[in-house]
Amino acid sequence: MLSGKMEDPILDADCLIAIDGKIAQWGKERDLDCDGADTVVDAKGVTLAPGLIDSHIHPVVGDYTPRQQQLHWIDSTLNGGVTTLISAGEVHMPGRPKDVVGLKAMAIAAQRWYENFRPSGVKVHAGAPVIEHGMEEQDFKDLADAGVTLMGEVGLGTVKDGKTARQMVDWARKYGIQSTIHTGGPSIPGSGLIDADMVLETGTDVVGHINGGHSALPDDQIICLCESCKAALEIVHNGNERAALLTLNTARELGKLDQVILGTDGPAGSGVQPLGILRMIAMLSSLGNVPAEIAFCFGNGNTARQRKLDTGLIEAGFCADFVLMDQAQHAPGNTLLESVQLGNLPGVGMTIIDGVVRTGRSRNTPPANRLPEVVTG
Repeated sequence: MLSGKMEDPILDADCLIAIDGKIAQWGKERDLDCDGADTVVDAKGVTLAPGLIDSHIHPVVGDYTPRQQQLHWIDSTLNGGVTTLISAGEVHMPGRPKDVVGLKAMAIAAQRWYENFRPSGVKVHAGAPVIEHGMEEQDFKDLADAGVTLMGEVGLGTVKDGKTARQMVDWARKYGIQSTIHTGGPSIPGSGLIDADMVLETGTDVVGHINGGHSALPDDQIICLCESCKAALEIVHNGNERAALLTLNTARELGKLDQVILGTDGPAGSGVQPLGILRMIAMLSSLGNVPAEIAFCFGNGNTARQRKLDTGLIEAGFCADFVLMDQAQHAPGNTLLESVQLGNLPGVGMTIIDGVVRTGRSRNTPPANRLPEVVTG
């Protein structure tokens, strides 16, 4: 159970209860049934939000990335308030198989090892095969039957024409596999330019890094995608910041802010960004003139709805995944939200996943003014 008055809450809630890892009830001045809750946290008046979600990562095995020779990057990301990670393909696996049998085997294995092993409790949705020529409809059924729910970035494999990609995306969708596409110039050897025409022809569920990963498309093509796509418009940390603001402003003018979601696109050549989602929220809020509470929604609620997740919202029946934050010490602004809208990072004081306290004071964010405290449990 979490309790305590929250100043400037991200959501209109004063207290909530988590039983068996799910949110049982929440609301203002509501009698809560606390039977079954064995942990009590005094929130000390800080702000509570759903755990942040990184919509675009490239994991390999466990909490290690060979791309940067770095251990414990997922644990470090948790210290940035991120409780859920979504793979856009395990493309940095050394010797990644590109034959159909091998890529299916690796996707199923990746889905399994992150299902069985959650680094520091973080939820890693992985097993996102990169499509290659030679795949047939039965391959996607086999993947879905084995538990695979994601497709890696279209364009990172040998399939680079819209017609073939669209057929495979349709097969994936038929069997409940969500798709994303690389957008912009090439990022790794073997990838290539994916322009607006191919994105539109392919029709994936997510327009991956619409602001480029790393190189963005020309402005007119980004605007065209915002105007034409009903898919999620994914802005990433490892992309072009100017293009990110163009996407934000265009989506706002079109009344499509609900389609904006956030990712880091790491680990990659730019490294690992433990505070990447928080930095994107602060950047978009401050430079994009978006209220901080709306910018936070890009990093949790929007992604939850676009990705069809059972986390990212504070609602009965959703997973009890939270980040508790406060204004950073000596940061300008009168409240946490005002400080974030001025471009400052908050201080993370605690993360909770499935109702279990996973971290206390973050080792990566600036120190918060106030820190929540576990009272019992």
